[in-house]
Amino acid sequence: MARQIAIVEDEPAIRANYSDALKRYGYEVHTYASRAQASSAFALRLPDLVLIDIGLGDEPEGGFDLCRELRQHSTTLPIIFLTARDSDFDIISGLRLGADDYLTKDISLQHLLTRIVSLFRRVEALSQPAGKEQLLEIGPLRLHGDRMVATWNGIEVPLTVTEFWIVHAMARYPGHIKTRDQLMSAAQVVVDDATITSHIKRIRKKFVAVDPDFDGIDTMHGVGYRWKA
Repeated sequence: MARQIAIVEDEPAIRANYSDALKRYGYEVHTYASRAQASSAFALRLPDLVLIDIGLGDEPEGGFDLCRELRQHSTTLPIIFLTARDSDFDIISGLRLGADDYLTKDISLQHLLTRIVSLFRRVEALSQPAGKEQLLEIGPLRLHGDRMVATWNGIEVPLTVTEFWIVHAMARYPGHIKTRDQLMSAAQVVVDDATITSHIKRIRKKFVAVDPDFDGIDTMHGVGYRWKA
């Protein structure tokens, strides 16, 4: 069965171009011109991946609102912002809301497809039959690879797909420093240092929400990050 991709974009020509391109690569594509249209459809059924523009019609922040809404329905649904807005503020805002990736519309179609395929591969990898690494236990941390669930002291921490892989990359080798490049490789994303920093900040915030005393991630300034041994 073909993977279902939803495109939420208010410009008809752009919406049609991306839709036609993704259909040529075998995806089933559904398009929506507004946040309201998308919300109504997603309330009935979630797609396998969502591409969202930030400005939607008369809602300049409509994409952000939709991302927030989607994350309430699913912590693991792959979400990509695809927008003309390239300010650091917008990028950080999108990632803080739980998006797995943030791309600008000048990106090539091949690059976009690579990012989509990477997200699908990560989801598939974590849903494979149980193996020796499906459960990773480090102190109070449990990472259940088969269900893509992270818990701390038995309490679930709602990580996105990207966040899960970043935590997994660090926790797999406690005490070992992981550079930003290594974390990008583990999460299969290509972003700048500031974006990885934003992901780490968000991960910390989620763990602190379930344990105010959480201090499991060390920042090694100018080098990278490590999970405390």
